[in-house]
Amino acid sequence: QVHLVESGGGLVQAGGSLRLSCEATGSISSINTMGWYRQAPGKQRESVAAITSGGTTNYADSVKGRFTISRDNAENTVYLQMDSLKPEDTAVYYCNAPWVVVTSGGYEYDTWGQGTQVTVSS
Repeated sequence: QVHLVESGGGLVQAGGSLRLSCEATGSISSINTMGWYRQAPGKQRESVAAITSGGTTNYADSVKGRFTISRDNAENTVYLQMDSLKPEDTAVYYCNAPWVVVTSGGYEYDTWGQGTQVTVSS
Protein backbone atom coordinates (compact mmCIF):
# COMPACT_ATOMS: atom_id res chain seq x y z
CA GLN A 1 0.00 0.00 0.00
CA VAL A 2 1.18 3.50 -0.84
CA HIS A 3 1.11 6.30 1.73
CA LEU A 4 1.67 10.02 1.31
CA VAL A 5 2.95 11.98 4.30
CA GLU A 6 2.97 15.78 4.23
CA SER A 7 5.00 18.09 6.45
CA GLY A 8 6.00 21.72 6.66
CA GLY A 9 2.77 23.52 7.37
CA GLY A 10 2.42 26.17 10.03
CA LEU A 11 1.56 29.76 10.87
CA VAL A 12 3.21 32.57 8.95
CA GLN A 13 2.60 36.27 8.47
CA ALA A 14 1.44 37.66 5.15
CA GLY A 15 4.37 38.04 2.79
CA GLY A 16 6.22 35.17 4.39
CA SER A 17 7.24 31.77 3.04
CA LEU A 18 6.70 28.11 3.82
CA ARG A 19 7.94 24.93 2.20
CA LEU A 20 5.75 21.84 2.17
CA SER A 21 7.08 18.34 1.63
CA CYS A 22 5.26 15.14 0.72
CA GLU A 23 6.97 11.78 0.78
CA ALA A 24 5.43 8.72 -0.84
CA THR A 25 6.24 5.45 0.88
CA GLY A 26 5.37 1.82 0.20
CA SER A 27 6.00 -0.66 -2.56
CA ILE A 28 6.49 1.96 -5.25
CA SER A 29 7.84 1.31 -8.69
CA SER A 30 7.09 4.71 -10.18
CA ILE A 31 4.84 7.72 -9.80
CA ASN A 32 3.95 9.85 -12.82
CA THR A 33 2.15 12.93 -11.54
CA MET A 34 2.21 14.30 -8.02
CA GLY A 35 0.26 17.32 -6.98
CA TRP A 36 -0.87 19.63 -4.23
CA TYR A 37 -4.45 20.57 -3.44
CA ARG A 38 -5.90 22.79 -0.75
CA GLN A 39 -9.20 23.19 1.02
CA ALA A 40 -10.18 26.29 2.93
CA PRO A 41 -13.02 26.24 5.50
CA GLY A 42 -16.38 26.19 3.76
CA LYS A 43 -14.84 25.82 0.32
CA GLN A 44 -14.27 22.97 -2.10
CA ARG A 45 -10.90 21.34 -2.47
CA GLU A 46 -8.96 22.92 -5.31
CA SER A 47 -5.86 22.06 -7.28
CA VAL A 48 -2.82 24.19 -6.49
CA ALA A 49 0.02 22.71 -8.52
CA ALA A 50 1.15 19.48 -10.14
CA ILE A 51 4.35 18.04 -11.58
CA THR A 52 5.08 15.04 -13.74
CA SER A 53 8.07 12.74 -13.35
CA GLY A 54 9.58 14.52 -16.33
CA GLY A 55 9.31 17.88 -14.61
CA THR A 56 6.34 19.39 -16.44
CA THR A 57 4.46 21.68 -14.07
CA ASN A 58 1.17 23.47 -13.93
CA TYR A 59 -0.26 25.91 -11.41
CA ALA A 60 -3.54 27.44 -10.42
CA ASP A 61 -3.77 31.04 -11.58
CA SER A 62 -4.06 32.20 -7.98
CA VAL A 63 -0.56 30.94 -7.10
CA LYS A 64 1.38 31.49 -10.32
CA GLY A 65 4.56 33.44 -9.69
CA ARG A 66 4.39 32.82 -5.93
CA PHE A 67 4.46 29.02 -5.53
CA THR A 68 6.97 26.58 -7.00
CA ILE A 69 6.47 22.83 -7.17
CA SER A 70 9.43 20.47 -7.49
CA ARG A 71 10.19 16.82 -6.88
CA ASP A 72 12.91 14.32 -6.16
CA ASN A 73 12.02 11.22 -8.16
CA ALA A 74 14.64 9.09 -6.45
CA GLU A 75 13.11 9.88 -3.05
CA ASN A 76 9.47 9.88 -4.27
CA THR A 77 9.10 13.30 -2.68
CA VAL A 78 7.34 16.41 -3.93
CA TYR A 79 7.81 19.91 -2.55
CA LEU A 80 5.80 23.11 -2.64
CA GLN A 81 7.72 26.31 -2.03
CA MET A 82 5.22 29.01 -1.12
CA ASP A 83 6.41 32.63 -1.19
CA SER A 84 4.60 35.95 -0.81
CA LEU A 85 1.88 34.18 1.12
CA LYS A 86 -1.50 35.85 1.47
CA PRO A 87 -4.26 35.33 4.04
CA GLU A 88 -6.37 33.75 1.28
CA ASP A 89 -3.77 30.97 1.01
CA THR A 90 -4.92 29.73 4.42
CA ALA A 91 -6.11 26.15 4.01
CA VAL A 92 -5.33 22.53 4.64
CA TYR A 93 -2.89 21.43 1.94
CA TYR A 94 -3.07 17.87 0.63
CA CYS A 95 -0.64 15.87 -1.45
CA ASN A 96 -2.07 13.64 -4.19
CA ALA A 97 -0.83 10.95 -6.54
CA PRO A 98 -3.45 10.11 -9.18
CA TRP A 99 -1.87 6.74 -9.93
CA VAL A 100 1.16 4.85 -8.70
CA VAL A 101 2.79 1.81 -10.26
CA VAL A 102 3.54 -0.60 -7.43
CA THR A 103 6.27 -3.20 -7.40
CA SER A 104 3.82 -6.08 -7.84
CA GLY A 105 3.06 -4.66 -11.26
CA GLY A 106 -0.34 -3.27 -10.39
CA TYR A 107 -1.54 0.25 -9.72
CA GLU A 108 -2.90 2.27 -6.83
CA TYR A 109 -5.20 5.10 -7.75
CA ASP A 110 -5.97 8.49 -6.23
CA THR A 111 -3.80 8.36 -3.13
CA TRP A 112 -4.08 11.27 -0.68
CA GLY A 113 -2.05 12.43 2.26
CA GLN A 114 -3.56 13.41 5.60
CA GLY A 115 -3.11 17.13 4.99
CA THR A 116 -1.09 19.87 6.63
CA GLN A 117 -2.50 23.17 7.89
CA VAL A 118 -1.17 26.43 6.49
CA THR A 119 -2.34 29.60 8.19
CA VAL A 120 -1.38 33.04 6.94
CA SER A 121 -2.08 35.94 9.27
CA SER A 122 -2.67 39.48 8.02
